[in-house]
Amino acid sequence: MASLYRLYRPQSFADVVGQDAVVTTLEQAAKQDKLAHAFLFAGSRGTGKTSVARILAKILMTKDIADETLQKQIIKGVEDGNVVDLLEIDAASNRGIDDVRDLIEKIQFSPVVACAKVYIIDEVHMLTKEAFNALLKTLEEPPAYAFFILATTEFTKIPSTIQSRCQCFHFRPVPEEDIVRRLQFIADQERITVEREALRLIARHVQGGMRDAISLLDQLRSLPKISVTDVEERMGKDGNEYVDPILEAIDARDAQKVIDTVRDMEENGISLEAFLHTLLRRMRQNLHMAIAEGKEIGALQYLLLSTLDTVRAMRSAPVPGLTLEAALLSFVTQSSLGTVAGTSEKEPAKKEAAKKELTKKKGEEEKTPEEHEKDDASAAQEEEETKEELRSASVEAPELSLDALRGVWQQVIGETTPASVKMSLKNGRLIGLDEKIITLAFSSAFHKDKVEHPEASRSIEQILERIFKRNLRLHCTVGDKETETMAPSGQAVDLVDAAAEIF
Repeated sequence: MASLYRLYRPQSFADVVGQDAVVTTLEQAAKQDKLAHAFLFAGSRGTGKTSVARILAKILMTKDIADETLQKQIIKGVEDGNVVDLLEIDAASNRGIDDVRDLIEKIQFSPVVACAKVYIIDEVHMLTKEAFNALLKTLEEPPAYAFFILATTEFTKIPSTIQSRCQCFHFRPVPEEDIVRRLQFIADQERITVEREALRLIARHVQGGMRDAISLLDQLRSLPKISVTDVEERMGKDGNEYVDPILEAIDARDAQKVIDTVRDMEENGISLEAFLHTLLRRMRQNLHMAIAEGKEIGALQYLLLSTLDTVRAMRSAPVPGLTLEAALLSFVTQSSLGTVAGTSEKEPAKKEAAKKELTKKKGEEEKTPEEHEKDDASAAQEEEETKEELRSASVEAPELSLDALRGVWQQVIGETTPASVKMSLKNGRLIGLDEKIITLAFSSAFHKDKVEHPEASRSIEQILERIFKRNLRLHCTVGDKETETMAPSGQAVDLVDAAAEIF
């Protein structure tokens, strides 16, 4: 019995799911006879790069053939993978310069049965530098009958010289709804009984890979009815139900609840790495929500960066659960962090204040003129007393010490803008305080210069002035490796690079 993926592999552009922009462009180019001689398909695994390459190969190899019988034979040969004029090469195992030279020599021979020779080179980023150089000239000036379709999951590893000689198409992850609809179609055709939520869980798990989704359905098709439980047992739960308890425990600074929740996940067979991925997705949503509502985001940024670092550390840790516990407990002990669960601690206070205001207005309506006069006099006296208290409080600045600075340093980093200055500030180490001069040491002159820039340093000094109620100055230096870093482990991380590595 053929696997579902091979059985339902797209055989025409109409069958391709989730890549409308790519398909539309190629279809129009084919109709107008404006197809290039070299294409570069880039995207994550299972998004349809090789399938679209084969569909394009059918068009290229039959476009000038009038005989319908021969056309059908060529198309059947492409689908079965046994037509001599289509060469599919795996660059992962044929990556050397000799392999490319052999390919170039074969190009000199005209097509045998089709009107064109098509070379599909999969995982092309695996080619060596010398092999890429050998391929350059042929890509730029191939024979009229030769076409190249290069496919890669790592577009950034393709030399710019190769990219410039190809038409580049980027395949995006297939949306979850498109995957669910395709899986439901296959299930209906194969008479597979499956719950809709089970299909949705599969779609969420594969993260945009259609091939992986169909393979998972194929794995489960022998069951009489595929349920959510069946999918979870074979894929492992993603720990979504544990995200809220963990975030609430962090907000409540409840270390025991963190330990109990992690233990519960381990006992229930939850993949801790899958849980961290789910946690990251939730924190990203909370971050976007906080930005849209104009809320403080320093705590979420700190949590995101540290969690990304924890994912990488856990992969090589002898006890992954201990690594996760240590990271979560570090969040609990950070007293300067704000809330991270996506709700503001000020909301209950706002509601209570609104209730009091409503009660006050009702009382005002029932008072006599004499009572109003007494209230006005009392309010004026209270206002004067309040102003006096504020004046007294304003001159009582917080204690300024090295420990006090360390206590608020994460807040200072969180409020620093722009992002480039913030990342450089994380590289700094607080090494001294002399009256009103704060000394920071950096590992490189690059980060030092970023923070020392007049606009950047003034912005940081203003943040410190707001906290400590006095004028402070930054002094930046390079070196002094003996002092300990202010940022927790993993803070000097570029969020974009880290996220690219995880996702």
